[in-house]
Amino acid sequence: SFGLDKQPKTLYLSDLQVHHGSCNGGLYSRPFIESFEETPMLVAVLTYMGYGILTIFGYLRDFLRARKIEKCHIAREREEQKDFVPLYQDFENFYTRNLYMRIRDNWNRPICSVPADKVDLVERVSYDYNWTFSHTGRVVKDVINMGSYNYLGFSENKGSCADAVAEVTLKYGAGVGSTRQEMGNLDGHEELEKLVARFLGVESAMAFGMGFATNSMNIPALAGKGCLILSDELNHASLVLGARLSGSTIRVFKHNNMQSLEKLLRDAIVHGQPRTHRPWKKILILVEGIYSMEGSIIRLPEVIALKKKYKAYLYLDEAHSIGALGGRGRGVVDYFGLDPTDVDIMMGTFTKSFGAAGGYIGGKKELIDYLRSHSHSAVYATSMSPPVVEQIITSMKCIMGEDGTTIGKKRIQQLAENTVYFRRRLREMGFIIYGNNDSPVVPLMVYMPAKIGAFGREMLKRNIGVVVVGFPATPIIESRARFCVSAAHTKEMLDQALSAISEVGDLLQLKYSRHRILPTLDRPFDETTYEECED
Repeated sequence: SFGLDKQPKTLYLSDLQVHHGSCNGGLYSRPFIESFEETPMLVAVLTYMGYGILTIFGYLRDFLRARKIEKCHIAREREEQKDFVPLYQDFENFYTRNLYMRIRDNWNRPICSVPADKVDLVERVSYDYNWTFSHTGRVVKDVINMGSYNYLGFSENKGSCADAVAEVTLKYGAGVGSTRQEMGNLDGHEELEKLVARFLGVESAMAFGMGFATNSMNIPALAGKGCLILSDELNHASLVLGARLSGSTIRVFKHNNMQSLEKLLRDAIVHGQPRTHRPWKKILILVEGIYSMEGSIIRLPEVIALKKKYKAYLYLDEAHSIGALGGRGRGVVDYFGLDPTDVDIMMGTFTKSFGAAGGYIGGKKELIDYLRSHSHSAVYATSMSPPVVEQIITSMKCIMGEDGTTIGKKRIQQLAENTVYFRRRLREMGFIIYGNNDSPVVPLMVYMPAKIGAFGREMLKRNIGVVVVGFPATPIIESRARFCVSAAHTKEMLDQALSAISEVGDLLQLKYSRHRILPTLDRPFDETTYEECED
């Protein structure tokens, strides 16, 4: 059994949380280190003031637009339809008109190369304050790509994967033109599903053509009226949409907080359904392996212990963790050394570590057989494209070592090394970095709205492509830049990016951390460092 009295020991080093499990029977077999440094008070106040000033000027500009003094380019109701029910809610577009539009040039940048370790960007300019863009005809070459989810470097146009995909494209073509249940079930699809099941260590698996739909269309098939879904507050939109479409009762627990989850589980067992107090038909816990905005890793040993104690079901979304975590690249289950059969529904995507598209669900054979006939994504969606199937098969066999090489193993090791190095160097520079030490998703806190756009632009001037994120994708005072580390990044590339980040950090005064870590000498990565146990 698992309770609050059996929590792993917690040590507080500044704002780092270090969880150790005992060597004999503990929940954690390795240190579990995550950092979420509190926002400095002055920075929080200035951030709120920044949004307040932008809001005031936004209302002023809306006043000028309403009186035709300033031109407005956004969609509006036609004058002759002003008495109709509004199609466009004017106030709901306030943020888009007055805040997002000012920094819109940081997103949707067109690239004209393989999204590998480096990319080529199509240069564009705006003459109307980012309402429209024009291409200059110039290409910005060799921009270091710190934003793509290319964790293992399989997003490439040469090598064994690219050669196999080209061969399959010539044989099968690019599309299928039918669903799996009709004329779209290829031998490649069945080979892929058997391989995925073997890779995950489960009885059976099923592949889908779209990662987002794997969640949004399959959760309604697994839960419905009379069921309870317990969802992490930072779950991806696809999980949230799937939960809402299911018609189940949804309750949200604090991010990665096991006390919050256990309280909801206990209350659900004790009180049952509202009004009738009948027992819930089923309780389904929804969590992710790596949270793509926080860089945190799910406390899976504790979640599984709670799930077993309260007889709930566990749905694990490994979109970002599969391939990127664990000594064998098998995701967060492999990372913690757990039994895959303890997870009832294992979901993941092929869009990141495998350099392809689509998603999968793995589990018991009865589960997969049920989904084949009850999932909207399985019954109505067009089958996965043959070249995409081959990309997944080839890259997965490479990770498993079944291609006769050690390329996959070396890439997993390289990603782990790059992640530890990149995170450590950023902390030494004085930035506030969120997430787990082993997570290749690295959020760097920017906070203020004006600095979101400035950071993205200044980094691009230094030939570094980054992703910047603000409200409403994050809490209003927690805007950030999000880096994604790849096995394809060399140390020289990371050093060049780190040098540019440090320079821009000084320029924009982003080094907010009050817990500066002293620089340490570089040493070879040693995985045994993370396997030491302490009582």
